[in-house]
Amino acid sequence: MVLKLSGINFGYNRKRWVFSDFSLTLTERATVMLGPNGAGKSTLMALAATHHRPRQGRITWRDIAPDRRSGRARYVRAVAWLPQNIVAIPGLTVREQVAYSGWLKGMSRRAAWDASSDALARTQLAALGDRKSHQLSGGQMRRMGIAGALTHHSELILLDEPTAGLDPTQRGVFRDLLERLSVDVHVLVSTHQTEDLADSYTQVVVLDHGAVRFQGAPEAFYALAGNHGALPRERAEAAYAQVVRQDV
Repeated sequence: MVLKLSGINFGYNRKRWVFSDFSLTLTERATVMLGPNGAGKSTLMALAATHHRPRQGRITWRDIAPDRRSGRARYVRAVAWLPQNIVAIPGLTVREQVAYSGWLKGMSRRAAWDASSDALARTQLAALGDRKSHQLSGGQMRRMGIAGALTHHSELILLDEPTAGLDPTQRGVFRDLLERLSVDVHVLVSTHQTEDLADSYTQVVVLDHGAVRFQGAPEAFYALAGNHGALPRERAEAAYAQVVRQDV
């Protein structure tokens, strides 16, 4: 992964900046971005997905810049964004909605339809392809979103709070899927839940108040816990507490 955000200034109004001269370079294949609610995680995802444009600064994926006409189409096809809430399109089956995602990215209808079959298989949704998309569970809905990204052969998938609201079984299925995908697809996952820190991630970023408080390997992150906690989840919580000091 080579996602770069350089000198980013962005705010929803001029009185409150979410990012001020913010820079971040991500090179690892699988990165989890931790941070409390309001840290700027969702905004960063939206910027990286070109849903928002920075007031200043530059964003590139493998040196492809979406702010240039020659690079925008390549960028938006290579980078897929899955917000926390995936919306079912009324009347479409699961396979039709997955294929539609490919068509929106510039694929022909035939190419998108053909590619959707493999994408559904990779996300373990092949058996549900003919079901109406609004009939899926929350976990299945998010897997359908990933299938749409795979249909147009995304190189980087941005996932914003993908396990929020899922039960433990659904969370386990989703984490297993991400681990398999990260073999040939780059993933950046944002979450405020430290239990989502799994062995499949090769980099941890902690974001708070629009600034990077930590960036490094999971082992380095766990080491911040010192002697606190014996289980991985406990050590992750202790390490997080060392980086993000929250008023109670």
